[in-house]
Amino acid sequence: MTFSLTTWNINSVRLRADAVIRFLREERPDVLCLQETKCTDEQFPLAAFEGLGYDHVALNGQKAYHGVATLSRIPFDDVVRQDFCAVGDARHLSVRLAVGDRKIRVHNLYVPAGGDEPDPQTNPKFKHKLQFVDELRRTDADGEPGVSALLCGDLNIAPYENDVWSHKQLLKIVSHTPVETQGLLTAMTEGRWTDLMRRHIPLDEKIFTWWSYRAKDWEASNRGRRLDHVWGSSSIAEALTAVTVHTPVRGWDRPSDHVPVTATFSL
Repeated sequence: MTFSLTTWNINSVRLRADAVIRFLREERPDVLCLQETKCTDEQFPLAAFEGLGYDHVALNGQKAYHGVATLSRIPFDDVVRQDFCAVGDARHLSVRLAVGDRKIRVHNLYVPAGGDEPDPQTNPKFKHKLQFVDELRRTDADGEPGVSALLCGDLNIAPYENDVWSHKQLLKIVSHTPVETQGLLTAMTEGRWTDLMRRHIPLDEKIFTWWSYRAKDWEASNRGRRLDHVWGSSSIAEALTAVTVHTPVRGWDRPSDHVPVTATFSL
């Protein structure tokens, strides 16, 4: 049995509902995890997705900011919304679904961007980001007996040298500073997670999932970063068959600055 999961920071689901519909029609992942939906649960455009087969929806929304949503063709239960850092932000959502005989917990996350200055003493946004990543260390891939786990989303950190267009030039830029990259890798290690994108794509190859709106020609300059991730427990990492970064989506009309990433498994 084939199972696929896509993560995508959509940067306003109401503004880009047409893009989501197009993607779902073309790619048909079993589960779609959206981040930065930027709307309350009541404002989420559920009607736009009717008839596409994604009848199971979990939402954790917030007016104008943040927000995550999980759309699934497979029924799920045990919906959990964790309030990281206890500040009331809508940045996490998890569901548990059954694929054949296997149970899978899917975590959908939107880590704070962290502002512009990588100094927690002078920049509260960066301090919040570091606290969030520190709390992420307690999210255990093997925390539920008999349940495999996936963690995906916009984690807003590019941890490896080839996750950015220039390692040297970005070492002091938020998203690739050593304190962030080490924090994320520690959370992954202590949580017993496998980086599924890097399991499938070697570390010596560059991977980008985000290109700034500021670039006049994002494709020509290709100054990207891998801010979007898919992690898995060891039990499901072994079943991974493919990882697809949907780079052409960045060239669609009114695009998000992030592109979807799909992980495919043989279960």
